Amino acid sequence: MQRGLKPPIFEPMSSPLFYAKILLFGEYGIIEDSQGLTVPYSFYKGTLKFSGLDSDFEKRSNESLRRYAQFLETLELPTQYRLNVKKFQKEIERGLFFDSNIPQGYGIGSSGALVAAVFERYSLEKYPADLISKDQLKDLKKVFGQLESFFHGTSSGIDPLICYMNLPILIESKESVDKVSLPSQSEGKGAIFLIDSGSVGETGPMIQIFFDKMKTEGFRKTLKEEFIRYNNACIEAFLKKDMNPFFRNLKKLSLWAYDHLKPMIPESLYNVWKKGIDSNAYYLKLCGSGGGGYILGFTKDYDKASKMLNGFNKEVIFRF
Repeated sequence: MQRGLKPPIFEPMSSPLFYAKILLFGEYGIIEDSQGLTVPYSFYKGTLKFSGLDSDFEKRSNESLRRYAQFLETLELPTQYRLNVKKFQKEIERGLFFDSNIPQGYGIGSSGALVAAVFERYSLEKYPADLISKDQLKDLKKVFGQLESFFHGTSSGIDPLICYMNLPILIESKESVDKVSLPSQSEGKGAIFLIDSGSVGETGPMIQIFFDKMKTEGFRKTLKEEFIRYNNACIEAFLKKDMNPFFRNLKKLSLWAYDHLKPMIPESLYNVWKKGIDSNAYYLKLCGSGGGGYILGFTKDYDKASKMLNGFNKEVIFRF
C-alpha cells in the first residue's frame, strides 16, 4: 500500500456506469457550426471505485485524479454547477480511481466519461438526465467544456454531456443541443460499424492541422458549402431512416474527407477508404478527430463489406 494511504473503504458507491460515445456525424464541422449527432456506446464504460491501489493501472488513475482535483480547484464554475472538490480530494486519499475499459486516443470519449462520472458524484446540485431541460443542456455543455479542458486544452463539452446524459444528442449549432430519438434498429443487412485502425490518435495535433487548413479561403469555402451540407443532410435522412438520400450524401461526405482531410485518415486505411467509395459497398468517415483510433463504416450489406475489409477488427454498433 502506498505510504500515507488510508485503508481502502469498500463502501458501495452510487456512481453509475458511464458509457463511451460515438460522434456519428459532425467531426470538425461542429467547430464551424454544422450539425452533429452523437450516441452513447455501451460496449465501453467506466465508473469511479475505491481500492487499495494494488495495480499499476489503479495507481496511475488515482494519481491522475489527484492532478485533476488540483485543476478543479482553479475553476470558477457557475454557482448551480459547482463541485465539492474537498470531498473529491478526500476520496482520492482513500483510494479512489476510475475503472474504465474505454481506450484512450480512439475518439470515443475516454475523458468525457471520467468528467461525467466526477460531475455526477461531486456536483452540489443534482441533475437527473430525464429531467434536464434544453436550456440546462446548453448550460451543462459549457460547464462540461470547462471541466474537460484539463485533458484537451479546449473542449466543446459535447463528449462529457453525452456520457452524462446516456442519450443520443443532436448538436443543432455551437450553442444549441437537444435530446433526440434514433430510428429503431432492425436485423437487416445494413450496419454502422467501427474499424480499428490499429494506431492511437492524438486529438490536439489533428485539430491543429484542421485550424491550419482553415487559414486558406478555399478550404473554408468547401467546408461550408459542401461538407456541412452533406453532413447535415446525412443527419436529417438518418433520423428519418430515409436510407436512399442518406447513402447518397454519405458517399459525398466520405469522398470529401478523402480529398480534404487526408492527414486525419490513418495510413492503414487509405486504400480501403477509396475502395469503399469506388465500389459503393461501404463508406468510411472519421470517428472524432481521426489520426488513429476508430473509423466509422456504413454499409447496406455488412456481410459483403466485412469480407472486403478482411484483416481489420470491426465492431457493429447499429443494424438496419
